[in-house]
Amino acid sequence: MRIYDIIDKKRHGLKLSRAEIEFVISSYMKNETADYQVASLLMAICINSMDEEETSDLTRAMIESGEVLDLSCLGEHTVDKHSTGGIGDKTTLIVAPIVASLGCTVAKMSGRGLGFTGGTVDKLESIDGFKTELEPNEFLDMAREAGLVVVGQSANLVPADKKLYALRDVTATIESIPLIASSIMSKKIASGSKSIVLDVKVGSGAFMKTVEGAKALAQAMIKIGKSFDRRVTCVISDMNVPLGYAVGNSVELWEAIEVLSGRGEYNLYQLCLTVSSSMVSSCLNIDYNEAKARVIDAILSGKALAKFYEWIEKQGGDVSKIQPSSKLLSAKFKREIISESDGYISSLDAQKIGVASMSLGAGRVRKEDKIDHLAGIILNKSYGDYIKRGEVIATMYASNESLFDDASKIFTEAISLSENEPEKKALIYEIIK
Repeated sequence: MRIYDIIDKKRHGLKLSRAEIEFVISSYMKNETADYQVASLLMAICINSMDEEETSDLTRAMIESGEVLDLSCLGEHTVDKHSTGGIGDKTTLIVAPIVASLGCTVAKMSGRGLGFTGGTVDKLESIDGFKTELEPNEFLDMAREAGLVVVGQSANLVPADKKLYALRDVTATIESIPLIASSIMSKKIASGSKSIVLDVKVGSGAFMKTVEGAKALAQAMIKIGKSFDRRVTCVISDMNVPLGYAVGNSVELWEAIEVLSGRGEYNLYQLCLTVSSSMVSSCLNIDYNEAKARVIDAILSGKALAKFYEWIEKQGGDVSKIQPSSKLLSAKFKREIISESDGYISSLDAQKIGVASMSLGAGRVRKEDKIDHLAGIILNKSYGDYIKRGEVIATMYASNESLFDDASKIFTEAISLSENEPEKKALIYEIIK
C-alpha cells in the first residue's frame, strides 16, 4: 500500500477503504508518511469529502492511535458533554454538577484554550489548589465517589487527532465536516461515556457560521456515535453574541456560580437548562420534560451548587477562596466602558469581544503563552438592551493597566447602537438525536 495511491484515489473523489485509512493514520503516527503527503490527502478530503462509512473508519483509526478510557466500572449512567466552542462558554462548569447531582456520572477530559479565552481547564485553574492532572486510579475513584471529575486532556488519548489538527490548522483544511466530526467524536468515544451531548455553536463567535452547516456537522457526529453504540444528542445553539455576561477565566467561574445559585443571565441559564436536561434524559433514559423538571429542582433546591463545591473540594480546590463568588473578581486593575450615546444594542460581535478579552491576557495566541486567570470582561448590558449615554456597558479586568487602551478600542468596535429595538434572536435552533 502506498500513500501516493491513496492521495490520488481521494483526489479523484473515490471512496477510501478502512484498510487504506488505517494505513494512513498508522504510518503517519510512525513518521513513515510525511506531513506534506498527509496535508495533500487532507486537502483532497476537504474538496471531495468522505461518506458516512469513511468518516466512521477515520474516527476508529484515530481512536486506536492511543489509549481508550474504560468507564465500565462506573456503571451505565455515564455521560459526557462537548461544546464546539464560543465566547463566554462556561457551560461545563454549570451543567456537570447539575447532572452529577441527579445520579449521572460525569468523568470528563477537557481542553485548554487557544485563542480568545481559556478552556474549561484554564477556568478551573483559577481556583487555588485545583488539580487538573490526576492518576488514572484517582480519576476513577473521584468519579465513583462524587459522580464528577474533570481533568486536562491526556496526551495518550487520540494522539492522531492532535497531530492531524496541528497540520490542518496551517494548511487551510480545518473546514471539512468529516474531519471536524471525526476529530470531536474520536475524543468523546475514547473518553468512554455511554451518552454524549454536543453543544454545536453557530454564528459570528463560533466555528460554524450557518445553521445549515451546524446541522450537517451534528448529523455527521450522531451517525458516528451510532456506529460506536453511543447515544448522541446535539443541541444547535446561537453564538452571535457572547454567552452570558462574563468573558475570561475567573470571571466566567464567577458567573457559573451565579447560575448555580439561581441567578445569572437568562440565555446562559436557558442553554444550561437545555444541555443539562438533554444529558439527564439520555443518561437515565427518561423523558426530556421529566429530566428538565429534575434539573430545575436541582438548581432551586441548592443540590447542584452543593455538588459543585463538593467537586471542587475533592479535586483539591480551596473552596473558601470562591465563597462568595465575588472573590473571583480580584484583578489588580479594572476599567469601565461608558456609553457615549443612547440606544438599543443592535450588534454585539462575539468574536471581537473575545479578541478584546484575549488582549487583556485572558487567552493565548500561542500554546506556550501564560494565561492571566484574573483578566476578562463582564458585560453590564447585552444584545437588545437599551443603554443611556453615560451608563456602563462593560467592566474590564486586567493585571496590567497598559492593556486597557487596545482592549477598549476593540471592544468599542464590537458594539453598535440603534434607535429601534432589534429583533430577538433564537438561542436554541434545534435539538437533534
